[in-house]
Amino acid sequence: MSVDKATVEKIASLARIALRDGEAEALVPELNQILGWVEQLGEVDVTGVEPMTAVIPNTLRLRDDVVDADPLTGGGKRDEVLANAPAAEHGFFGVPKVIE
Repeated sequence: MSVDKATVEKIASLARIALRDGEAEALVPELNQILGWVEQLGEVDVTGVEPMTAVIPNTLRLRDDVVDADPLTGGGKRDEVLANAPAAEHGFFGVPKVIE
């Protein structure tokens, strides 16, 4: 895949990036190099390679998910919270319909 000046200008317009005169023409070879590199990556044989999210092994430090751990914010106060709502429907906040 390759891009031309019109494609660069279209992408810049969609991304709301202002380009000065000559910048679009200068970006054409740079973007074509990037796309060529991405095509090269697609040619690499990765069969048997496990996907990874980082180059070092990471484990997430998670806390236990305990309901009502904090008496002030732990939950079980639905009726008290919904008492302040302008409209409550079926135990949830009622909001006006935005999309028809």
